[in-house]
Amino acid sequence: MIRIYKNDGDIFIERDDQWYHLSEMDWDDFINRKGLYQYLVNLLEDITPMAKAPDFTPDAPIGRQEIWAAGVTYLKSKIARMEEAEAAGGGDFYNRVYDADRPEIFFKATPARTVGTEREVYIRHDSDWDVPEPELTLFISSEGTIEGYSIGNDMSSRSIEGENPLYLPQAKTYERCAGLGPCIMVSGEPILPRTEIKLQIDRGGQIMYNESVAISQMKRTHTELAGYLYRECEFPYGCFLMTGTCLVPDHPFTLEVGDKVTIQIDGIGKLVNYVSKNPSKPKYLK
Repeated sequence: MIRIYKNDGDIFIERDDQWYHLSEMDWDDFINRKGLYQYLVNLLEDITPMAKAPDFTPDAPIGRQEIWAAGVTYLKSKIARMEEAEAAGGGDFYNRVYDADRPEIFFKATPARTVGTEREVYIRHDSDWDVPEPELTLFISSEGTIEGYSIGNDMSSRSIEGENPLYLPQAKTYERCAGLGPCIMVSGEPILPRTEIKLQIDRGGQIMYNESVAISQMKRTHTELAGYLYRECEFPYGCFLMTGTCLVPDHPFTLEVGDKVTIQIDGIGKLVNYVSKNPSKPKYLK
């Protein structure tokens, strides 16, 4: 496998414990290609490895791509969202979409609302029940082919979504609502079903949550989700698609400012985010 990192306009590539540095290359042109893995294999044959591993904190591996997300792809996610929406009378919709042919797919974030590892994500000022959602994230080329994998942190305001399912966009999309990184992992074969996603939440030195799940627990296939996303949408620079989660802390747990969220996926690495709130006072808060 090969991992691609973005840092301050440069590209770093890791393969078999060797590192390669590329400069003056456009990120979007570099990653957005069908057959990315074989391109990288051929490219690295002609590049001299670095003398030692670089010391840097990578940026989010995103350029001009959008981030979309799929929901209710795990049984536990369906049950949790049915429970949170029951009081508003919307719980049955999640049961229906879990069994339907068409998956739930929604817009998540622009690059400007996305942060990389070791950066702050925000919880909303007007929400009192907030959670991270750790998700295997696909990188899909403009031709609709799955070319790589990353880690996504789909920050969610469950109190807002639970009030009414139609509030989903407000629960999901706001400033610093998405974490992505630390890299794009590229392989010659699809990621293995036994691959595990792990979520740990730390608060003041205490572990508040620590669970893992294999991606084989996902009901829908990655190609199925990508196919529905690309049915009527074009992505000239490619697109990232978060594929859903079932690792969600039970109510009444909610994130607090200062919490540390660590998401780890075998073969990709760790995405670490710190929880904060937007320091710019929202206009509705007088």
